[in-house]
Amino acid sequence: MSFAKLEFFNPFSRSVKDRAVFHMLTKACERGEIGEKPLFEATSGNVGIAMAAMSNIFGVRFRAYLPKTTPKATVTLLKTLGAEVVLTNFETIDRDMVCFVREEAGKAGALNLNQYENEDNFMAHRMTAMEIEGQLKAVGKNPDVLVAGIGTSGHIAGIGSYLKERYGTKVVGVVPAKGERIPGIKRLETGPKWINYVDEVVEVTLEEAIGGVKLVAKRDGLLVGPSSGAVYSAVLKERVKGTAVLVFPDDGFKYAELFELHGIGGESHGR
Repeated sequence: MSFAKLEFFNPFSRSVKDRAVFHMLTKACERGEIGEKPLFEATSGNVGIAMAAMSNIFGVRFRAYLPKTTPKATVTLLKTLGAEVVLTNFETIDRDMVCFVREEAGKAGALNLNQYENEDNFMAHRMTAMEIEGQLKAVGKNPDVLVAGIGTSGHIAGIGSYLKERYGTKVVGVVPAKGERIPGIKRLETGPKWINYVDEVVEVTLEEAIGGVKLVAKRDGLLVGPSSGAVYSAVLKERVKGTAVLVFPDDGFKYAELFELHGIGGESHGR
């Protein structure tokens, strides 16, 4: 039996990244780091949207550094929220881009929370795991397997570490196949910090991820994002047994252009 944690119910970015950004900002406030300094962050999407939204609430300026492959919709949403947007020449967010943004922040006297190395990112998702634990207890289940995408590795490791300690849960990470790009997840070569909490890694193609999106839409009526489709596809490929928890990081509404490029919505039928 599988249960999906639907993270698109978070209000700011409609994604799992609301949790990490809120926790990082709150902890930075507690340390006295939030004030006149602007925020600089490397992001490819949801963290940037969450940070742009919450920066308005916290009263700080925000500059998002994006890889050049970032969808136009993300750029538009960031600008609508009032963020300054810098499109870089990096293909993806790797250690080089993270170091570049850290250096840019240093030169400008800005604060770089750095989702890729910030322990507050990891700890935010330990709290997510407690939610999942309570939800499963309500239906009399314990988590045998956690299946989630690997990006910063914050949410898979934060959730996985807690469930592993409490229930011996197996943690399965999902990454793009070699040469593939799937929004929201990255290959291990990008150097995710908390990967040691992952027991097994499954590679998924973009075509398989899109196929997962289609299946979830047809079976459950939910429009999920491509990283969620990748997670669902991985569960089918691995024939996961026992009680599985799937993390669906966001919904599909930001990815309309991607879906159109890959054959979703190409036909319409009247009645």
